[in-house]
Amino acid sequence: MTSSTVSSRLSALGPGIIFSSAAVGASHLVASTQSGALFGWQLIWLILLVNVLKYPFFRFAVKYTLVQEESLIAGYYREGRWLLISFTLLNILAAVVNTAGVLLLTANLLQLFIPGLSVTWLCGITLLACLLVLLIGHYPLLDRLSKVIMACLTVATLIAVVMAWQAYEPVTADFVAPSPWQLSALAFLVAMMGWMPVPIELSAINSLWLMSKRKLTKVTLADGLFDFNLGYWVTAFLALVFVALGALVQYGSDQPIAMAGSQFASQFVAMYGKAIGQWSEYLVGFIAFLCMFGTTLTVLDGYARTLQASWQYLSKERVVGQSSESPTTGWIVGQAAAGMLIILYFQSALGPMLTFAMTVAFLTTPFFAWFNYKLAKQLAMKVTTQLYAWAGLIYLTGFAVAYLYFKLLGQL
Repeated sequence: MTSSTVSSRLSALGPGIIFSSAAVGASHLVASTQSGALFGWQLIWLILLVNVLKYPFFRFAVKYTLVQEESLIAGYYREGRWLLISFTLLNILAAVVNTAGVLLLTANLLQLFIPGLSVTWLCGITLLACLLVLLIGHYPLLDRLSKVIMACLTVATLIAVVMAWQAYEPVTADFVAPSPWQLSALAFLVAMMGWMPVPIELSAINSLWLMSKRKLTKVTLADGLFDFNLGYWVTAFLALVFVALGALVQYGSDQPIAMAGSQFASQFVAMYGKAIGQWSEYLVGFIAFLCMFGTTLTVLDGYARTLQASWQYLSKERVVGQSSESPTTGWIVGQAAAGMLIILYFQSALGPMLTFAMTVAFLTTPFFAWFNYKLAKQLAMKVTTQLYAWAGLIYLTGFAVAYLYFKLLGQL
């Protein structure tokens, strides 16, 4: 086995950082921050737990790709055509709704810096910028840009949380803290965990990014896992930081917390300015915009890759084991156009669509986690790793079953 060096690890960095850029979007900026704003510090352990228990299923995808030298899409196809069809249908729904959602949220944040333009126009400008990056620079530019975005985002977010901590004022003595441990909060918890740190389908997307990275440089198993672990645990850490931002700035406020993603992001930025000073709105707005612009880029690129690869396998245009190619212009443009149409004609329904997509992402997590586990069992796996995976499967399945049970009873 080729030894891992500092140089080889730095050279292999890319897919894990892009994964992190995709994760630190709606799940962190909205779901994590809302958790802190609504419930203070009460959910911080749950957010950490779901990151820990989902970890092995994303790691399995990286190991499978590097050892078998084929994407997770190929592995799904080997398991059965019906599995790949199910995955593709879920991906089509997620690709269109998620593209519209992250694009709209990015545009709302951009409006802080360009107030004279409507959100619709800003959606178009953001979309054009993303298309130029992806269609001209392809994977190499996405790789480099994601590293810059994540570095700036991490530093700026840490500065913001330190400022919030210094300006923090304890809640009033008569404030009654709401509890997340009641049935009415279950739908919120399930939606939050569905996208924490990212939907499970991003394990397949990460697999394809890894295949693209291997065309640029040699990536050993040790170096590939180092890249993934760095991206994943930075993502988990930032999830806790965003909980802190919500808890320090909004928790205990007499202003009702907006639940719609774009409204909440704008409210959060405004409340930051109120608590610390109007100048801070631009720092927090910049952080939020970086979050969402990076996510928009990765959503457009990642889902297009999986849709193209799935189509090629299902239409028998590709032999199993053949390496993945970059997504064609048509897939990216088609996905972008579908997302823009949703914004133009169904903007008022986008909030419920996103909640639905987040809930579906969680309910399907146990299935795709199980298939990732099955693929990984083809490789060498320690007993402790198997027990770890089973703990995650039991936890994720238990929450999904509980949600469906109470939903069918009409109590949610």
